Amino acid sequence: MQTTGPAVRKVPRPRADALRNRERIVAAAREMFVEFGPDVPLDDVARRAGVGNATVYRNFPDRDALVREVVCSVMDRTVRAAEQALSETGDAFEALERFAHTAADERISALCPMVSSTFDQHHPDLEDARRRAEGLVAQLMDRAKSAGQLREDVEYGDLMVGVAQLSRPPAGTGCTSADRFVHRHLQLFLDGMRAPAPTVLPGAAVTVEDLRC
Repeated sequence: MQTTGPAVRKVPRPRADALRNRERIVAAAREMFVEFGPDVPLDDVARRAGVGNATVYRNFPDRDALVREVVCSVMDRTVRAAEQALSETGDAFEALERFAHTAADERISALCPMVSSTFDQHHPDLEDARRRAEGLVAQLMDRAKSAGQLREDVEYGDLMVGVAQLSRPPAGTGCTSADRFVHRHLQLFLDGMRAPAPTVLPGAAVTVEDLRC
């Protein structure tokens, strides 16, 4: 007599509308965190996303979960931008520039402080995204150095500190009014990273380890 094992229960896939709601919540939260900081009321996030309060809490049981999702989504897009830049076979420095401008658009300067102030900066999801980003950007920079286009005395931290600082609104200005200057000033900074270097930089290059201190 043939016996059958226990039936395997299939885990239902999230509905398309549920996934869209989650994406809208994350997008709205990112915008509001950049504008107002991580303490913005979640009810306001729900209104901007066009969903009910219950939908926010069903997807994200607390503020930490939402902030972590926002930061990791930004890191994931940054990783994809670096992967795209590495896949290009043209000018190595131009690929690095395109990555830097894309990273600036993510407004990482406004989101990075949330990592230390709102949730565990060593959370596995964040650590994984950070390691991937660091490795890919290091490859981009190494390729530009090998092509003789990027000065030898700069490292990963120099680039990312510049991107973060230049995508942060100046003191006393609103986020929207400062946006139009970001890419202009970032390009000035990137031009200063080109080889051959006209001057010797003071101090030591900023490494990945320096950014973690």
